[in-house]
Amino acid sequence: MVHQMMKTNKAKAPRASSKSKSMSLTSISAWLHGCAAAAILGGMTACSTPPSLPMLPLAKPAARAPAVDTNLRQRDLLLRENSRWIPTEWGELPGWGQDHAVEVWPALLRGCNKPAAGWAEVCALASMAAPADDVEAVLWLMQHLQPYRVESLGGDAQGLITGYYEPLLQASRKPQAGFTVPVHGAPADLNQRRPYYTRQQIETEQRTRLRGDELAYLESPVDLALLQVQGSGRMNIVDASGSQQLLRLAFAGHNDQPYQSVGRALIERGDLRPGQASWPAIRDWVRRNPQRAPELLWTNPRYVFFREEAMLDAELGPRGAQGVPLTPGRSIAVDRASIPYGTPVWLDATEPLSKQPLRRLVMAQDTGSAIMGAVRADYFWGWGAQAEAQAGRMKQPLRLWALWPMAPLQTASTR
Repeated sequence: MVHQMMKTNKAKAPRASSKSKSMSLTSISAWLHGCAAAAILGGMTACSTPPSLPMLPLAKPAARAPAVDTNLRQRDLLLRENSRWIPTEWGELPGWGQDHAVEVWPALLRGCNKPAAGWAEVCALASMAAPADDVEAVLWLMQHLQPYRVESLGGDAQGLITGYYEPLLQASRKPQAGFTVPVHGAPADLNQRRPYYTRQQIETEQRTRLRGDELAYLESPVDLALLQVQGSGRMNIVDASGSQQLLRLAFAGHNDQPYQSVGRALIERGDLRPGQASWPAIRDWVRRNPQRAPELLWTNPRYVFFREEAMLDAELGPRGAQGVPLTPGRSIAVDRASIPYGTPVWLDATEPLSKQPLRRLVMAQDTGSAIMGAVRADYFWGWGAQAEAQAGRMKQPLRLWALWPMAPLQTASTR
């Protein structure tokens, strides 16, 4: 995955050697774990003096890495519509200080283009800061933000993380041999009928209603189903002259019908065993059972429509629900009733293939119809074969922490 680094003409603070930076990260980690241990034992003296670390050039006088607030536990929790946020110490975030935090900076600045309520001052400071490395990025975050453990309204801090990605598909502008499955733009009467026609109706009796709204043609109905589940995709389009163009098809609406998993349908029918219902397995089943494919795909009445977008930057993902481009490995979809768009979030999960810890800072910049609940996230892996493999197998337990401006909030009106 490729991460863009922020470009700036600002003078940067002198860089320390790689050895000293590594020692600084170790100092942060040791200090944070000392704070956590002290909190458990009921004493906070271990947290009174932060480690000596290089500081960032800020738009206002720099503060030292904050000592833990001894009254933190006594503050009022922050209630939102679908979650409650419990103020915590930095030392409680598993792996905090060990992530390549500077990589999140471009995603954070993109989120600041459409900031959540209460973020204007912090976003203004972030736009003037230029952290040179992970240590400086971590310290800046600690100087300006407060971590909150996210729980359900009933106090459950355990949740679920899944993954999504942007498919890369071959397509044609016009129907031709091998490319017969249309991708439709939103019909003119979409908002006049709610819910709109089902997938089966659109592909049979109502077929002529969408004539003229075709954006491209795909090779397989499974390609269309995959594109509709992911919500956007990269199209390698071949036009009449034979030339190719890379563009994006972005989400433009759906028919308001309920979503049903075709993989689950295959499991319930006994065609696939639990744990086998990946997109490659579904594609293989359709290839072996072409006559039964429509019936299978019609078990999901949800139908998604698209719009065409130019690929302005191939290193960025599609625009998420926040209205800013998604960053591979640094953007997640959330339940907006639990976490506002533009919120930095610390994840504690595992990677689906390696089973290694996935502890990193991400930005809440998207949502989805299946992303419901307080501790719920959909992790954007990017595009390509590796992203597809990771996203298709990701279904791990999750804990998460939201980072919010330090000024205490009196209400949850910033959703």
